[in-house]
Amino acid sequence: MPIKPEHLDELLSGYEKPEDLLGEQGLFRQLKKALLERALQTEMTSHLGHDKGSPAAGENVRNGSYPKTVLTEDGPIALEIPRDRAGSFEPAIVPKGVTRLDGFDEKIIAMYARGMSVRDIQAHLAELYGAEVSPDLVSRVTDAVLDEVKDWQSRPLDAVYPVVFFDAMRVKIRDESVVRAKAIYVALALDCEGHKEVLGLWVEQTEGAKFWLRVMNELKNRGVQDIVFAVVDGLKGFPDAITAAFPEATVQTCIVHLVRHSLNFVSWKDRKPIVPALRNIYRAETAELAAEHLDAFEAQWGKKYPAIAPAWRRAWNEVIPFFAYPTEIRRMIYTTNAIESLHRGLRKVIKTRGAFPTDDAAVKLLYLAIRNLDVHWKPAIEWRAAYAQFAIFFPGRLPSIVR
Repeated sequence: MPIKPEHLDELLSGYEKPEDLLGEQGLFRQLKKALLERALQTEMTSHLGHDKGSPAAGENVRNGSYPKTVLTEDGPIALEIPRDRAGSFEPAIVPKGVTRLDGFDEKIIAMYARGMSVRDIQAHLAELYGAEVSPDLVSRVTDAVLDEVKDWQSRPLDAVYPVVFFDAMRVKIRDESVVRAKAIYVALALDCEGHKEVLGLWVEQTEGAKFWLRVMNELKNRGVQDIVFAVVDGLKGFPDAITAAFPEATVQTCIVHLVRHSLNFVSWKDRKPIVPALRNIYRAETAELAAEHLDAFEAQWGKKYPAIAPAWRRAWNEVIPFFAYPTEIRRMIYTTNAIESLHRGLRKVIKTRGAFPTDDAAVKLLYLAIRNLDVHWKPAIEWRAAYAQFAIFFPGRLPSIVR
């Protein structure tokens, strides 16, 4: 409803400084309190069927009020909740049992999703809004996200994905009173429109092919019929599990992981010349030329860093598949941008954490972080050119027209 200018002038008649409007006792908070209490009185009138003091009042009439403090996105507000003699009044705008109005829980979840600890959230709310919240309240609010996580984890997926990156991060999780470093795997896909989409999160419970086969079967049960390129980090049993579920998939070792693994052996002063030398390998025009660059790398750096070249050779059969394809397809496979930006975003929210109490707690935080990151993701650069090449090299496996 439009607010008349004369009403605004009346409300602002005593305005002198910002605190008069925005402060703890400012007009905004007073107005919210007054509007809520007036709405409650209107609800009571509708419930009873007559105004206060009406001669037509029946047996059930107003019976005073009781105080209740509710937390809002502007801080706590003390309200007077009307009640009736029969005790049958059920307020709609401030329901019974509700102590937080819309917007407050979202603030807690937003802070939690950005990696703030429970204690930090408590301090932040107390400092900005004067709201005292307990650790149990923060946990209950964020635990409500678990149902959303389950829906997200079981949602239907597209029938085919041109590229899916399977990436892992180590997270400390308490397991039977012992803190263990568990791997949480993320499946990051490029769909047929070039958009990035996280397909799911899985906490590794067992080692080897059984775990990976369970993940692949879950993807199939959610609607995935084909994956063109599955980009993995070279774990034992992973390629076999992928091809068992998706026989036509090409398994490609993740170049990002190989480069990252290689640089773990390198001193900081040598990283500047070694990075371009590694880039020469995976950006070579052919597999043969890539092998020559690897030999040249080993000849130059093998004595100082003897573990790097053998690591590439052990994974060579899964490194070279993408050399058979043009540059447009290769860029979609070995590009570091998609997977690295996701890694940075997730590590940012968990870096200040100690050990998570449960697997669900870790998945909950990572899901919220992914939900925040998703807002900023854009289609892959030069996707249409790459998709045209995909359609040529893999006829019949992809939709012919990008929507």
